[in-house]
Amino acid sequence: MNGKLITLEGGEGAGKSTVLSSVHALLAQRGLDVVVTREPGGTPAGEAIRSVLLNPGLRGMSAETELLLMFASRAQLVRELIQPALAAGRWVLADRFTDASFAYQGGGRGQPAARIAELERWAAAGLQPDLTLLLDLPVSEGLKRASGRGAADRIEMENADFFERVRAAYRERAAAEPQRFRFIEAGRALDDVLAQVRDVVDAFLDQCGIDRVEVDA
Repeated sequence: MNGKLITLEGGEGAGKSTVLSSVHALLAQRGLDVVVTREPGGTPAGEAIRSVLLNPGLRGMSAETELLLMFASRAQLVRELIQPALAAGRWVLADRFTDASFAYQGGGRGQPAARIAELERWAAAGLQPDLTLLLDLPVSEGLKRASGRGAADRIEMENADFFERVRAAYRERAAAEPQRFRFIEAGRALDDVLAQVRDVVDAFLDQCGIDRVEVDA
């Protein structure tokens, strides 16, 4: 039996790293073999591309170059890591996937959705997540959180209007694919956010027929 692909999406400061750790723990508790990865990156080639994409000294990079580099990293990730893992029955948990390109390069940069969809079919081999958690919160709050993480990378240096377009594109995709997306209100208190995540992931695992593991008192 093939494994499943679960992705986490959201704008800056949405708390994806914290949620990723929680989801990983929930999957592991069910006895699943989980591979955790991120985008851009996740492979040696992908990490090298990531360093170019996020380099604040390359702010003159064109939207077309950014889009192609994102998919170059993704093409390698799909072929080197995700497809082999899924074929071996492992579950893959990814910090961002193709939805991020529709949001950032599409909504944010204005690249045509049809162009991104064609790259999804070709470079990403048409691979779609089985479940996507969209961590949503107001842009102003997300940027305030992100500002405390250290020096901004090339994309984090964009203005609030850019991130408003990113958020709108994410929400539009979630509304168009309710069977795949689960909306997480990431602006709430952390315990509340993690409770939302737990409910969503447990329901998905139950739906997939993954038995719950009894924990001894």
